[in-house]
Amino acid sequence: MISKIVAIQGNHPSTLNPKTDTSAFLANEIQNKNYKIFYYDPKDLSILNSNVIAKGFFLKFDYSKKKFFKIIKKQTLELKKCKYILIRQDPPFNLEYISTTYILDILKNKVKIINNPTSIRNVSEKLYSAKYLKFMPNTIFTQDLKVIKNFMSKHKKIILKPIHSYSGNDIHLLKKFNHNLIKKFIKKHDHVMCQKFLPKISEGDKRVFIINGKVCGAISRVPKKGSILSNMSKGAKPINIKLTKIEKKVSRLIAKDLKKENIFFAGIDFIDKRLNGDINVTSPTGLKTFFDLSGINLAKTFWKQLKA
Repeated sequence: MISKIVAIQGNHPSTLNPKTDTSAFLANEIQNKNYKIFYYDPKDLSILNSNVIAKGFFLKFDYSKKKFFKIIKKQTLELKKCKYILIRQDPPFNLEYISTTYILDILKNKVKIINNPTSIRNVSEKLYSAKYLKFMPNTIFTQDLKVIKNFMSKHKKIILKPIHSYSGNDIHLLKKFNHNLIKKFIKKHDHVMCQKFLPKISEGDKRVFIINGKVCGAISRVPKKGSILSNMSKGAKPINIKLTKIEKKVSRLIAKDLKKENIFFAGIDFIDKRLNGDINVTSPTGLKTFFDLSGINLAKTFWKQLKA
């Protein structure tokens, strides 16, 4: 018997910021439709007697209270009893992340899982963008120091990023070739992404929301003074914006491709009309901020499209 339960695989709610968090925003919306919210940590997922179970708790969200969630009951739940499962933990996209996708694969024909566990395993957030290099600043993926040195001598200023990190962590702006730093970086992260630096990042990037193959809205995030990081967790300020013609065109193209890949919810980013190469599919964010800026509730769109 399928009940009206939405399970969220995520970081503990006490670590979430209710002012900006998308998981809480999505949960709050479906809770208003009389769904129960069950929350569990990825490490509490198991397979027992061919059943996928999770040790977690039922909770209620309430934005009007200072403590915006209340744990109702701790429980171990067979996840096949859920109507939907949202995969919402922060990357890094590591082996634990991959293991949870294999475990949830067992359920994906019985329960709607967003995003599809096979799909998020296949769509690497940075490497997937290699399909769209013509819309991006000059970009390479490598762990060859010589290749990076040549790339740097051509572009003078480059951005060095890990492929499997998130939220602006471990990003370096290099103005000269630093052999030791890059060598250590490669040792830690294996293949890395190098990109020609776009100085207009100081004016902000644009985050575009994609739901079920459709471009649904966008915000801009302006880095704090002296920073190149447009992540709100790094102090960037969100503002309301419109997309340019070229940004709309590229966004629609990627939205169509992601739908074919069975990705329901994604976020993509532009800097200075160029795609920056982050195709966020593991745990896209920004819906609460978009609602606060525009009054448009994409959580409603999310659940309406999912039920359809």
